[in-house]
Amino acid sequence: VQLQASGGGLVQAGGSLRLSCTAPGRTLSSYAMGWFRQAPGKEREFVAAISWSGGSTYYAGSAKGRFSISRDNAKKMVNLQMNSLKPEDTAVYYCAAAWGFTRIEAEYKYWGQGTQVTVSS
Repeated sequence: VQLQASGGGLVQAGGSLRLSCTAPGRTLSSYAMGWFRQAPGKEREFVAAISWSGGSTYYAGSAKGRFSISRDNAKKMVNLQMNSLKPEDTAVYYCAAAWGFTRIEAEYKYWGQGTQVTVSS
């Protein structure tokens, strides 16, 4: 499954961005989906996950209350709405697909190419 992440960009602190993840020609409804990010010089970290049905979500502490993950299986799309962005949110954001609902990076089998998010102060 090839995943494509989009929607990154440059935004001022306090602003918002909406990331999207699609799998052209493929359905995502069989997979739990997650978002991860990697800042320069740091390891990739979990941001948010959503179950295959969309009925369950999980957030990293840094994302809770500011980010919202959602999915539209009919549109074969998973979104990450990011509000109240901070400079420390600057990173490359990756979407990923897993068979089970998890926040464990190693359990994600398919990865997108990443989209850059830069938050200026």
